[in-house]
Amino acid sequence: MRRAHSPAARGKVVLVGGGPGADDLITVRGQRELERADVVVTDRLAPVGLLDGLDAEIVDVGKTPHRHPVPQDEINQILIDRARRGQYVVRLKGGDPFVLGRGGEEWNACRDAGVEVEVVPGVSSAYAAPMAGLVPVTHRGVASGVLMISGHDEVSPEVLALWPHTIVVLMGMGRLPELTASMLRAGKDADTPVAVVHKAYSPEQRTVRGTLATITGRVLTEGVGNPAVIVIGEVVDQLADPAEAVRPALSA
Repeated sequence: MRRAHSPAARGKVVLVGGGPGADDLITVRGQRELERADVVVTDRLAPVGLLDGLDAEIVDVGKTPHRHPVPQDEINQILIDRARRGQYVVRLKGGDPFVLGRGGEEWNACRDAGVEVEVVPGVSSAYAAPMAGLVPVTHRGVASGVLMISGHDEVSPEVLALWPHTIVVLMGMGRLPELTASMLRAGKDADTPVAVVHKAYSPEQRTVRGTLATITGRVLTEGVGNPAVIVIGEVVDQLADPAEAVRPALSA
């Protein structure tokens, strides 16, 4: 039975990183916070299987590419309003709240409104999804750094072409042809290995491999789209056969 709250009760918001997709990759603390929640405000890519059986109200504010049914300002207000009612509010997000997840915006909104807020980190898909596709984002003697970018935003192709280590692109599938073409024009080697890991840690996981010159055609042939993580760099060839086009899911 849900806890009853008086109007004077003080609520709280907890931003919880749900990890890269699989239900069992959330942290122990994140799981514990879900079990305490009066209301869970969840994203589309969060581990929604964990919501079954919770004694909490579920509010789905998930976004899809080019479709944001609940604008960010409204999400912020939901968190604030529910906490002001005295509820324990868990904002469940995919990956980590502070890695391209708008967690900072939600934190600031709650703090500006005088609402107590806490953050629980999660495993970011920027590092976990490549791992699921057997791509280490760093590898001794090959790459000692990672440049992580959002595919939604413009980044100088010259900067990307000159970066000597690994590049990880989140939310970039819609701009993959433009991204690769701009890097090639800026002088990046056309044979630079690229991997696209689709639906990491799910039964539908697939990994498509190619080069900067071929990866766009490969993903079109394989029918791979969002959600996916793009990895660019020599690390792509370190653990798996680079000629292999598609790998099966590592686990169901």
